[in-house]
Parts: sequence; structure tokens; C-alpha cells
Amino acid sequence: MRSTLLADAIRLNTSQRHTRLRVYGESMLPTLWPGDVVEISSCNFGDLKPGEIVLACRNGRLFLHRLVEIKHDGFLLRGDSIPAPDPWFPVEALLGRLVSRSGRDLPGRARAASFRIAGRLISRSDTARRLAFKLHGHAAAEEFGGVSPNEKPASIEVAFTEAEAS
Repeated sequence: MRSTLLADAIRLNTSQRHTRLRVYGESMLPTLWPGDVVEISSCNFGDLKPGEIVLACRNGRLFLHRLVEIKHDGFLLRGDSIPAPDPWFPVEALLGRLVSRSGRDLPGRARAASFRIAGRLISRSDTARRLAFKLHGHAAAEEFGGVSPNEKPASIEVAFTEAEAS
């Protein structure tokens, strides 16, 4: 229910604002981690390119996954650490594109490719997943003064912010 309300709020947010969301799942490891705060910007379907990370909604669930394929009637997404793509999404399921994460820039194209490869390894190996969480948790604890951002927050945090003028 909350995801549907959030999707409606994002769709109605047409005044060039950005929406901030907290990541909960592990499907986009190592690009996005549980606890990361991401900023989503509205976009036109025709402006999307494969490789971008987009937010879509289906059956009351939000998907923040990488765009794999685009056709005139829809698109295909896949999480970086998930071996198979999601089912086909219709055009109207698109909510926006990822523009930043936790105040950091997104990785460039070459680094994004290495993240997708690491994600595939994480999806196939429990040992790799545990190691990745341990390393990420240690680095994040140092960055955030001993508080790990991997702890699941109690509620969804949403904030609308004015888009910066170019």
C-alpha cells in the first residue's frame, strides 16, 4: 500500500522536483546498498538509455533496477546482483531515473560495468555476499562515525526537493 501511495506521489510531482528514497533491498549490490539514500528525478521514457538505473512500479512494488532493454511499448530491468531480468514493464510503470546516491555521484560507465560483474558474483555466492557486506559495513561505519547505514530504517523516508537549475 505504501509503495502505491509513494508511486502516486512521485507521478504527481511534476514541478521538476527530485524525490529521495532509502534503499532496502540487496538486488542492486554493489552499486546500491541497503540504507543508501537515493535521489530520483522524473524523466521522459524517450530519453532513457540502457545501463541507467530507473525506478518503476508494478503491482504495488517499487523496483530500482538497471535498464536492460527498451522497446516502444515498455522496458526490461534487472538488478545488478540478480541473475535474471524482471518481467517486462509497460511504459506507464516508469517513475523516474536515479540521479544520485547518498550524496555521492554515480559511478561512471566503466566502473558501473565492474559493479554489474561484482553484482553477478554476489548473486551466486553466499561467501561473496557476506564478504561484501562485511567490507561495506566496515567502510560505512568509519565514514558515518561508527554507525552502520546497513541497519534497516523503521519507515520509508521520502523528501521532495527543488531541482537545481542548470
